[in-house]
Amino acid sequence: MTETLLALVPEWGAVLLALVNVLACLALPVPASLVMLAAGAFAAAGDLDALPLWIGAMAGALLGDQSGYWIGRGLGPRLMVRLSRRRRSAALVRRAVAWLDKRRLPAIFLSRWLTSPLSPYMNFAAGAARINWLGFTLPAAAGACVWVSIYIGLGYSFSGDLEALGSVLANLVAAIAAGMVAVVLWHLLGRNGDHGPEDDAEDTAERGASEGDKLDDRHDPLP
Repeated sequence: MTETLLALVPEWGAVLLALVNVLACLALPVPASLVMLAAGAFAAAGDLDALPLWIGAMAGALLGDQSGYWIGRGLGPRLMVRLSRRRRSAALVRRAVAWLDKRRLPAIFLSRWLTSPLSPYMNFAAGAARINWLGFTLPAAAGACVWVSIYIGLGYSFSGDLEALGSVLANLVAAIAAGMVAVVLWHLLGRNGDHGPEDDAEDTAERGASEGDKLDDRHDPLP
């Protein structure tokens, strides 16, 4: 499928970028980033104009993000439960929900471009959590702008070896996503770990004292 889409770039241009980005933002397995790299390369060669490509890619990203948000808002937690049961999406759903719960607006912004595999599930999670529409749209649009600009710009600048560039970027994004998830989990575990052995001992003592008071009340003679 990737080769077919890349072959269609010079013919369909901005329309193809818009369609591919919509599908990618809805968690469908299409190589949106690689298609944008290819589009940038064709623009560098003079076969396509860069501005219409950017506009088409942005329109697709915005429409896809909004669609995912409203799907999540309409279906609610049921959608997240269903996605979490699928082997391919379960881990990404858990990461998106944890990161959204921890960081909210920065998570929405960064997931567009820094950890793009999480982006579709962040859209669903934000809608299911009923995050304010404007609070979702502003960071999502800003992040989409960064995402589109980076990939079309890199394709334009490094048009000589797109395959190697795409592979390096994919590995980099995966490494960053894993690192961000590790940070989130570390914070969550640290928060849960604040209740240490001393606190457990104190709670036990308090419960013992409470039970003792209850026993004393039971055995007090009637006046």
